[in-house]
Amino acid sequence: MGGFSDQYSELQKLNTRVVAASTDNLENSVEIAGDLPFPVAHSVTRDQANTLGSWWEDRRGLIQPSNFVLNHEGKVLSATYSSASIGRVEAVDAVRFVTFQEKLRLDAG
Repeated sequence: MGGFSDQYSELQKLNTRVVAASTDNLENSVEIAGDLPFPVAHSVTRDQANTLGSWWEDRRGLIQPSNFVLNHEGKVLSATYSSASIGRVEAVDAVRFVTFQEKLRLDAG
C-alpha cells in the first residue's frame, strides 16, 4: 500500500480514487493504514472476497492481493489477482495505465 501512497498525488491529478481493503480487524487496519492518504476497509469476509473473485487463503484466513481499475462509469478496465508477492500491481504501473486509459477516452472525444 505504501507504493500507492507514494503515487497518490499523481493518481489524484488523474481524478482517480484509491481504496484498499483488508481482512484485518478495525484495530489492526488502523495500525496498518497509519497515515495513508486513502481509506482502508477492514474485516473483509470470505463471502466478500468471493464476490470480488479474490482468492481466499484458508491457511491464514486472508485474501491474496486483488487490484481493480474502474472507469468513471464503473466498468472494470483491469483486474489483477495475485498470489503472495508475485504479480502485485505496482502503483507506478497503475498511474501509467490510468494515464493511457484517459488518453484513449479523450482521443475518442
